[in-house]
Amino acid sequence: MSKNIDFYYFSPTGGTEKIGIYLAKSISECVVEHNLADKNAPVENPKNEFSVIAVPVFGGRIPAFIAEKLKSIKASGKKAATVAVYGNRAYEDALLELNNILNESGFCVIASGAFVAQHSMYPELAAGRPDEKDFEDLSCFGKKILEKLESGSEDQIKVPGNYPYKPEFSAPATPISTEACCLCKKCIAICPTDAICISENKLKTDITKCALCMACVKACPTHARILPPPMSEKIRQMLAKFKDIRRKNETYI
Repeated sequence: MSKNIDFYYFSPTGGTEKIGIYLAKSISECVVEHNLADKNAPVENPKNEFSVIAVPVFGGRIPAFIAEKLKSIKASGKKAATVAVYGNRAYEDALLELNNILNESGFCVIASGAFVAQHSMYPELAAGRPDEKDFEDLSCFGKKILEKLESGSEDQIKVPGNYPYKPEFSAPATPISTEACCLCKKCIAICPTDAICISENKLKTDITKCALCMACVKACPTHARILPPPMSEKIRQMLAKFKDIRRKNETYI
């Protein structure tokens, strides 16, 4: 096993964290976690010589506010592996964008992967993933990363994607709250962009701030937080054609 490593992640519904931490712990038993959704603390520079950075894909890009957080890191030439987690449709420019940002932040990216997790807005897509086969892929990837680290190689890798990137993802609508909402404020606490507030005894969501990350939907204890039904149906129609396809995880090392 490698020495201590840093693990940076943003995982609003849990899939990215599950994949990223599994990979990180296949490389080192001692992992220093940095939750990029934490609104109460600045993003720390890596304490160790190697980092794993895992983020979800939103519309073929990485979330814009997460990109800004990653740009604030000063890595000073330390090595890293990157992971883009997507919901079985496509990851498009996300992995390239992630690597470019980290290179500018001073990381030496020596390995990258695109892994599949259950889709956050259409759970029938990639349902149950990551599964046993995905964890096998992660173990194999971690072993290859360890071998590269032990060899001392600093060879950086090339990943798919286009530059200029596709247009930045923006929320066409926000989650809404049904009458089952008990105003417990858990959605407000977990929202990484502070898009949710209480006004006139009702929850309101600022569409200019909402990243449509679905963290509030996942966290709602009464299942009162949902996508607007017309939007949910549109997403279903758009993504249903991918339901019977099993995308393979892709790694670059």
